[in-house]
Amino acid sequence: MAVTGRYVLLVALGVVPVVILGEAYRQAELTLVLWLLLTVVIGALDLILAASPRRLVVERVLPHRVRLGETVASEVYLTNENSRTLRALVRDAWQPSAGAAVTRQTLVVPPSERRVLRTALTPFRRGDRRTAGLTVRSFGPLGLWARQATLSSPGRVRVLPPFTSRKHLPSRLARLRELDGATSVQIRGQGTEFDSLREYVRGDDVRSIDWRATARQGDARAGHEQKLMVRTWRPERDRRIVIVIDTGRTQAARIEDEPRIDTSIEASLLLAALATRAGDRVDLIAWDRRIRGRVTGASGGELLSRMVDTMATIDPELLETDWSSVAGQVRNVTNQRALVVLLTTIDTPASSSGLLSVLPQLTQRHTVVVAAVSDPEVLRAVSQRGDRDETYRAASAERSLLDMERVTTAIRRLGGDVVTGSPAALPPMLADRYLALKAAGKL
Repeated sequence: MAVTGRYVLLVALGVVPVVILGEAYRQAELTLVLWLLLTVVIGALDLILAASPRRLVVERVLPHRVRLGETVASEVYLTNENSRTLRALVRDAWQPSAGAAVTRQTLVVPPSERRVLRTALTPFRRGDRRTAGLTVRSFGPLGLWARQATLSSPGRVRVLPPFTSRKHLPSRLARLRELDGATSVQIRGQGTEFDSLREYVRGDDVRSIDWRATARQGDARAGHEQKLMVRTWRPERDRRIVIVIDTGRTQAARIEDEPRIDTSIEASLLLAALATRAGDRVDLIAWDRRIRGRVTGASGGELLSRMVDTMATIDPELLETDWSSVAGQVRNVTNQRALVVLLTTIDTPASSSGLLSVLPQLTQRHTVVVAAVSDPEVLRAVSQRGDRDETYRAASAERSLLDMERVTTAIRRLGGDVVTGSPAALPPMLADRYLALKAAGKL
């Protein structure tokens, strides 16, 4: 049961006779008691006439998935099985991160009829956003007292990564088609897999001439036209790419109001979309001290669907990543030579010691690329030295850059490659590095 502001105001009106009667204390006291009894009787009668909220049939309709930042509608259908009209205030108990535009709505449902409550949801966090049920407060005809009940109506919406980096995909696919020879270009690229033979044209590399094929084309002394034949090449296909996303504590830091792990997810999605279009096989591992997510054996649209669904619920754990087990996890995925992409942080030598210790095991069998987010604010702080505070900040930024450079140098000495960039720049930079490796035949 609940009382409303109307009932409080009605009780307060009982003070008026007390003020009017003044010194007639006993008479004023009796009047006040009678007034309170009258209000209780009226309130109880109002409560009896209120429809029971427990005799409502609740049906919830929700989209299963939504991208981060998009708006979807949550629909709740309420059927009144009472013999009285339901006048209610309904609260849908969504988590705050679900971004519900309105949490409380008034509703009038005649007997044996159904009404729908629509709530706009704009989630601002990845993962499963949930609601446990509805709280319905049913008022009587006078709106003085109300019946209240919480009805079980669980709901869940999975909020997927936004994949904003997909805007870079068309330009990278165009470059991939150039590498593959599907698009006419002025510069002839050299692949690593034999494709076909064709007639020599001016500008071809003479080292690509196939003299045996040329000899089979005809003999100039017999009056046949002699044609030079050259081999054509294409980039490798069906290569293995293993993406390892670090889900340790350093990935929880926010850069430009975006967690580092979200940038890693964006970079992995763009790389996977590009690689699967290139005919390569992509596997994903999210790891700290245990497997937080894994996608293997998928391709095409199924790959991206499984990746976004798997990574939607992954948040960083506040613990150090166990890098010593990463080589074993990669080996469990594939025994072939692969491109291993490690999405992590390389801020300081101390925090990167585990990564550096495992690199020799990986670079011995695989091509390794370490991708990390850099903070643009650090680069801006280096050049700002207007006063003492800015000078100290610039010195700190210089130290941070030197630490990152030391880790980068150590990774390259151990046989790995490094890609660093801001949250907006890292995904396309990683895609470009993949295309460069593919063009050079290093996969």
